[in-house]
Amino acid sequence: MPKGYLIAHIRVHDKDAFEEFKQLSGAAIAKFNGKVLVRNPSPDHREGGGKGLAILIEFQSYDTAKSFYESGAYTEARAVREKISDTDLILVEGL
Repeated sequence: MPKGYLIAHIRVHDKDAFEEFKQLSGAAIAKFNGKVLVRNPSPDHREGGGKGLAILIEFQSYDTAKSFYESGAYTEARAVREKISDTDLILVEGL
Protein backbone atom coordinates (compact mmCIF):
# COMPACT_ATOMS: atom_id res chain seq x y z
CA MET A 1 0.00 0.00 0.00
CA PRO A 2 1.43 3.43 -0.94
CA LYS A 3 2.34 5.83 1.83
CA GLY A 4 0.57 9.13 2.40
CA TYR A 5 2.30 12.49 2.70
CA LEU A 6 1.45 15.90 4.06
CA ILE A 7 3.34 18.70 2.31
CA ALA A 8 3.09 22.25 3.61
CA HIS A 9 4.61 25.69 3.28
CA ILE A 10 3.95 27.79 6.38
CA ARG A 11 4.53 31.53 6.56
CA VAL A 12 4.77 32.23 10.30
CA HIS A 13 3.76 35.67 11.63
CA ASP A 14 4.27 34.98 15.35
CA LYS A 15 7.29 32.78 16.08
CA ASP A 16 6.62 32.58 19.84
CA ALA A 17 3.03 31.37 19.36
CA PHE A 18 4.23 28.94 16.68
CA GLU A 19 5.93 26.95 19.45
CA GLU A 20 2.47 26.01 20.78
CA PHE A 21 1.48 24.74 17.34
CA LYS A 22 4.68 22.69 17.12
CA GLN A 23 3.95 21.01 20.45
CA LEU A 24 0.30 20.25 19.61
CA SER A 25 1.02 19.09 16.07
CA GLY A 26 4.00 17.01 17.20
CA ALA A 27 1.78 15.06 19.60
CA ALA A 28 -0.81 14.53 16.85
CA ILE A 29 1.85 13.38 14.38
CA ALA A 30 3.16 10.86 16.91
CA LYS A 31 -0.37 9.59 17.61
CA PHE A 32 -0.72 8.67 13.93
CA ASN A 33 2.84 7.29 13.65
CA GLY A 34 3.82 10.05 11.25
CA LYS A 35 7.44 10.68 10.43
CA VAL A 36 8.69 14.20 9.73
CA LEU A 37 11.03 13.85 6.76
CA VAL A 38 11.64 17.56 6.13
CA ARG A 39 11.30 20.66 8.32
CA ASN A 40 13.24 23.53 6.79
CA PRO A 41 12.59 27.16 7.81
CA SER A 42 14.33 28.58 4.75
CA PRO A 43 14.17 26.23 1.77
CA ASP A 44 15.75 27.11 -1.55
CA HIS A 45 12.52 28.36 -3.11
CA ARG A 46 12.74 28.30 -6.92
CA GLU A 47 9.20 28.59 -8.34
CA GLY A 48 5.59 29.29 -7.38
CA GLY A 49 3.92 30.92 -4.42
CA GLY A 50 4.42 28.23 -1.75
CA LYS A 51 7.02 30.12 0.28
CA GLY A 52 7.77 29.74 3.97
CA LEU A 53 8.81 26.90 6.24
CA ALA A 54 8.70 23.66 4.28
CA ILE A 55 7.48 20.49 5.97
CA LEU A 56 7.02 16.96 4.65
CA ILE A 57 5.44 14.30 6.86
CA GLU A 58 5.14 10.63 5.91
CA PHE A 59 2.27 8.39 7.06
CA GLN A 60 1.70 4.66 6.55
CA SER A 61 -1.04 5.38 4.00
CA TYR A 62 -3.05 8.18 2.41
CA ASP A 63 -6.00 7.19 4.64
CA THR A 64 -3.80 7.59 7.71
CA ALA A 65 -2.68 11.03 6.50
CA LYS A 66 -6.34 12.01 6.04
CA SER A 67 -7.27 10.64 9.46
CA PHE A 68 -4.44 12.65 11.00
CA TYR A 69 -5.52 15.87 9.28
CA GLU A 70 -9.17 15.36 10.27
CA SER A 71 -8.42 14.26 13.85
CA GLY A 72 -9.44 16.24 16.90
CA ALA A 73 -5.81 16.48 17.98
CA TYR A 74 -4.68 18.07 14.73
CA THR A 75 -7.81 20.22 14.47
CA GLU A 76 -6.77 21.82 17.77
CA ALA A 77 -3.24 22.40 16.47
CA ARG A 78 -4.54 23.72 13.14
CA ALA A 79 -6.71 26.30 14.95
CA VAL A 80 -3.57 27.68 16.61
CA ARG A 81 -1.63 27.65 13.33
CA GLU A 82 -4.38 29.44 11.41
CA LYS A 83 -4.22 32.40 13.83
CA ILE A 84 -0.48 32.91 13.52
CA SER A 85 0.44 31.93 9.95
CA ASP A 86 -0.62 31.52 6.33
CA THR A 87 -0.31 27.98 5.01
CA ASP A 88 -0.40 26.05 1.75
CA LEU A 89 -0.99 22.36 2.56
CA ILE A 90 -1.72 19.27 0.50
CA LEU A 91 -2.15 15.56 1.20
CA VAL A 92 -0.85 13.19 -1.45
CA GLU A 93 -0.53 9.46 -2.00
CA GLY A 94 2.93 8.10 -2.74
CA LEU A 95 3.84 5.84 -5.64
